[in-house]
Amino acid sequence: MTFRFADPWPALALLLLLAPLGWLLLRGRRRQASLIFPRTVPFQTMPPGLAVRLRRLPPALRVAGLALLIVAFARPQTGQHEEEILTEGISIALAVDISGSMRTEDFKPRNRLAVAKDVVAGFVRGRRNDLIGLVVFAANAYTRCPLTLDYGVLLDLLREVDIAPREEDGTAIGMGLATAVARLKDARAKSKVIILLTDGRNNRGQVDPLSGARLAQALGIKVHAIGVGTEGEAPYPIDDPILGRRYINVSADIDEETLQEIAAATGGQYFRATDARALKGIFEKIDRMERTEMKVRGYVRRTEQFASFLYPGALLILTELGLAWTVLRSVP
Repeated sequence: MTFRFADPWPALALLLLLAPLGWLLLRGRRRQASLIFPRTVPFQTMPPGLAVRLRRLPPALRVAGLALLIVAFARPQTGQHEEEILTEGISIALAVDISGSMRTEDFKPRNRLAVAKDVVAGFVRGRRNDLIGLVVFAANAYTRCPLTLDYGVLLDLLREVDIAPREEDGTAIGMGLATAVARLKDARAKSKVIILLTDGRNNRGQVDPLSGARLAQALGIKVHAIGVGTEGEAPYPIDDPILGRRYINVSADIDEETLQEIAAATGGQYFRATDARALKGIFEKIDRMERTEMKVRGYVRRTEQFASFLYPGALLILTELGLAWTVLRSVP
């Protein structure tokens, strides 16, 4: 919010009000008495009346009223800076694996899914004017959030994502990819991107990953694929109702060859994240790669505040005149 005077020269007259104000106050103290009494001793013990106490009020009201009128004639304006985006952003669909293997705790101090959610959230916060949607998949694929510019809603829905229940476990990479393509196919952005994140290989669903890749390729959608998981074995938690939580070591089973084919077929890239730092670096790299040069036209929308000063100023002067001619009327 900005404030300015459209015609500032009248505002300089405010400085001239300082002299009349001082003069009026001094005049109020030194003015000659209108009635002369031979002795004033009898009146010295009498308390001053209301008119005496308020004798400086009319000059103060007059000066304040004139000050507001001068400000009004200077045409005060408030301005709100606004921007008009002239370039469309990118449409991005995030396809995140929520199968049981994402519970593996090789991305210390938390599991793969928890770290992936944090990194994805940071990626979303760094975007601007991009339509972003979220798809999750295990045995089936679901649209968790359609394409939106409301990143607050998207982040809230991302925060609630959890590992799929045991009866829906599996890794339907093809279904996740096809669902993400369906979300992007009607988007009007010039650039459409899918970021596919998984730690396994396709073992469920009616659509195989390469068919999903060909569908994306036909619609001009680029796919960046990310394989998540450390090299070698990693601890996987098992919650036993009797013995409590215990860990077993499992080996990463990422179908890197298929993920590389998906990325290559669509003009994207394949990345491997073996720890939390590597995953964050991959999303930072994708963030730099998938940027549209923004063209922004800025302008200021101004609102006249003339009436906000004119009406109070006129009211103060009318009040001063009313008091001067009634309760505060003085004898010449």
